[in-house]
Amino acid sequence: MPELPDLSVYLECIERKAVAQPLRALRIGNPFVLRTVSPQPADFVGRHLLGTDRIGKRVVLRFGGDLYAVIHLMRLGRLHWKKPGAALPKSGGLAAFDFEHGTLLLTESGSKRRASLHLVEGAAQLQAFERGGLEPLTADFETFRAQLARSRHTLKRALTDPAEFAGIGNAYSDEILHRACLSPFKRAAVLAPQEQHALYEAMQSTLREWTERLRTEARNDWPPKVTAFHPQMAVHGRYRQPCPVCGAPVQRIVYADSEANYCAGCQTEGRILADRALSRLLKDSWPKSLDDLER
Repeated sequence: MPELPDLSVYLECIERKAVAQPLRALRIGNPFVLRTVSPQPADFVGRHLLGTDRIGKRVVLRFGGDLYAVIHLMRLGRLHWKKPGAALPKSGGLAAFDFEHGTLLLTESGSKRRASLHLVEGAAQLQAFERGGLEPLTADFETFRAQLARSRHTLKRALTDPAEFAGIGNAYSDEILHRACLSPFKRAAVLAPQEQHALYEAMQSTLREWTERLRTEARNDWPPKVTAFHPQMAVHGRYRQPCPVCGAPVQRIVYADSEANYCAGCQTEGRILADRALSRLLKDSWPKSLDDLER
């Protein structure tokens, strides 16, 4: 799922290419993507794109007339900039915003259709998409610390909960926690002061560095590929590969349709956390530490 760094670069690219241009057409390729009845797509035609915003993991396009298009990409939705009037792909083409100098396409891979488009009018309707999470890059440390103290979740869940922190998902939460040298399953509310500072600094630096890296890759044009997996990442998507800091093999815990990636050497004092499914299957054979892996 595109997260804060990916979405920030998307928005910058959209603004460079389409801001101040009138919308010539809003084409819906799949009726299930549009989750609202009013206003209609035709109501946006002729309205100028005034700018963009981000609400959590949602992309917001601001048009004249107090109209907004709110796009949630979910896991496999992506945005593409194509030539004016570009055809919607037969497979996965969800919507097209036709501007004078190009077309913004919304597509989704896979067979399931989870991405969504809401068309709303007025700031009050837009406010309904706010989940209340802190913006990671603008929150000061004291506000951040207070949010952790209120949390009833583990660090992994707290960082990815949109009601606690906005725009962070599975990939960057793994990277943030690795940089902070904290277990993904430590309770957020019990962090020591030095751990709170480490997590705050890791969150800030990780998100800023990745935004800049993706911005550079876009080369003032468009992101070449938006993915949750990058070879430069420390732990996310790197199961069994060596940690770039200590060399220990990266571990993972799979749950529901997600997973947590971590380094036992850097984050859990050498302990290998129990994977609910595998540890039950292997029982006494499940390794408890990095030393057990080497036996």
